[in-house]
Amino acid sequence: MDQASVLREIRRKGAFPSESVSASPAQEKHGRHTARKRVRVLAVTSGKGGVGKTNISANLAYLLSKMKKKVLVLDADAGLANIDVVLGLTPKYNLYHVLSGEKSVRDVIVQGPGGFMILPSASGIQEMSDLSKGHKLTLIDEIKTLQEQVDFMLIDTGAGIAGNVMYFNMAAQEIIVVTSPEPTAITDAYALIKVLHQRHAKEHFRVLVNMVKNEEEAKEVFARLNQATNHFLNVSVEYLGYVMRDECISDSVRQQKPFVSLFPHSPASKCMRTLADKIGREEPEADTAGTFGFFWDAI
Repeated sequence: MDQASVLREIRRKGAFPSESVSASPAQEKHGRHTARKRVRVLAVTSGKGGVGKTNISANLAYLLSKMKKKVLVLDADAGLANIDVVLGLTPKYNLYHVLSGEKSVRDVIVQGPGGFMILPSASGIQEMSDLSKGHKLTLIDEIKTLQEQVDFMLIDTGAGIAGNVMYFNMAAQEIIVVTSPEPTAITDAYALIKVLHQRHAKEHFRVLVNMVKNEEEAKEVFARLNQATNHFLNVSVEYLGYVMRDECISDSVRQQKPFVSLFPHSPASKCMRTLADKIGREEPEADTAGTFGFFWDAI
């Protein structure tokens, strides 16, 4: 049996219980157990690079933190990581050091603007571009240690349909597909949805249209994508919202700060606040509440 099989068998026999939380001595004294922490895990993904996915992740995390939510951003664009660059951070360690066993996830996490946590990935390391089952199991165990500290976990995936992208999308409870009005971005968003549905049985997707000139254009883009999925795929595609094309975004990238903090009254920032309010006020569905154990099923 390989490492993944061995660890799954151990977990099956109860050594790594995923559905219970041990009670503290005080709780045991009174016969009570702690309820499982409700954590929402959202993958922010795209079929094509250059549609603003990482910027969306960073600014959404910032706004959720301002709503008093505890947020962790996992930079899952392994091999081409850049959320730390977008935010002007220079972490000493990254996900590579966790997967190699050199550091724990708590040693690696850095604080982003607004107080949210970031688990940075490694850039330019070939091994990170296709994580092994052993690496995924290490990541699972490390991530689960953070469960009580997190309300939201945003997974900033890579773009396209490579193995790592598929894994992190499968691991998430909710998938936000970011696209733009470019025909290639719409086509690639459809391709991503198709692969996740046909190969990995994902059935529900939320679509965010970025870099649009107005709401009408965003709804036109969504309508085109929705028409294709309705015609060829048996999936549910939900319109989540839009973010306007805005010069403040490129200005904020140069300054390495979230645009919602630098330009809070800009059109793009108003769109992001609407998005954050919607996501932040939602309750997780009953069948997705609980632990980070969802990662087990993606191996």
